[in-house]
Amino acid sequence: MKRVFLIVLDSVGIGEMPDAKDYRDEGSNTLRACTGSSHYAMPNMERLGLGSIEGVRDWYPKKATEGCSGAVGRLKEASKGKDTTTGHWEIAGLVSKTPMPLFPEGFPRELLDEFETRTGRGILCNRPYSGTDAIRDFGEEHMKTGALIVYTSADSVFQVAAHESVVPIEELYEICETARELCVGAFGVGRVIARPFEGEPGSFRRTERRHDFSLVPPENTMLDVLLENGKDVLAVGKINDIFAGKGIGEFVRTSGNADGIDKTIEYMKREFEGLCFTNLVDYDMLYGHRNDVDGYAQALAYFDRRLPELLSLLGKEDILMITADHGCDPSTPSTDHSREYVPLVMAGGPIKAGAEIGTRETFADIGATILDYFRLRGEISGTSFLKEICDSHIL
Repeated sequence: MKRVFLIVLDSVGIGEMPDAKDYRDEGSNTLRACTGSSHYAMPNMERLGLGSIEGVRDWYPKKATEGCSGAVGRLKEASKGKDTTTGHWEIAGLVSKTPMPLFPEGFPRELLDEFETRTGRGILCNRPYSGTDAIRDFGEEHMKTGALIVYTSADSVFQVAAHESVVPIEELYEICETARELCVGAFGVGRVIARPFEGEPGSFRRTERRHDFSLVPPENTMLDVLLENGKDVLAVGKINDIFAGKGIGEFVRTSGNADGIDKTIEYMKREFEGLCFTNLVDYDMLYGHRNDVDGYAQALAYFDRRLPELLSLLGKEDILMITADHGCDPSTPSTDHSREYVPLVMAGGPIKAGAEIGTRETFADIGATILDYFRLRGEISGTSFLKEICDSHIL
């Protein structure tokens, strides 16, 4: 029974891409920023080869270029953008040639008038804003008036924040479903995000009941190909939301990185043939967007401490792939995603120790390689690197 466990460390980029200046992200390097923290420690990832990745070995503080037990590589993003949806779609073989719309001046009245009519609630904020700042600055007025806090960011998102005592969570989800219906065409943001919070003025805090409502992928991805060919596609965390359920056979939501790792381990203990696709969101949501270098480094160290559990549960034909979807450098003045290369670290029985695939031209090579491992073909982007990472008897 072949299984692939694909884990996305959300926003763990490894250095600016050549076009980073077009995104105002010159100098961004999420992983490097974290290695400067006293809380950073990833000895297990280093043993797999993290420090030997092309472009990383030049600056990584602990040189690990000899005797690596895993296979590694670096990937460029071919799509136009640096958001979660675009990055995950490309990993699964769908390259987005047109960037998703951004709203640096806020959303147009044409959209908001219809949104207010459909929801029966007013609007506060309506401009790019930090999520924690939005509830701090508008939360009290929201509680008095019932008006929704609507804001965006440098990413293609329509975010709706509401206090759970003012707007019950199910109503907030219905409101976001309405926004998703309206946000199409020229308004077709990648994600509509429900941002519930609680607490009192001066001490508001987000709850764990965030929910993303994504666009449906316009074309098939490796997930569809796997599912159509009788393979299992198991989604952990916000993967199901990112793909709007398309190509997903079974999913579980998570409350954070620890829960995401636990849920992945539960799937590893099950018999199935196919893909388990996991997103660990805390790096991005809790630390990158809040410029918390030490918190980010601690979260990376926590994953590394749990990594031996994951490795111990791999069967002889299982492959573990660890990658990212974009950057979010917590050390720069920006609190937004950054246009960075992403790492790829691989382990498992079929993997050739010390294999390096260099720098790949697209994240989609991951999806192409996974399909190749299952002897499947699909109309997706990307080029398989299976022969480069697997021992010959596997092929």
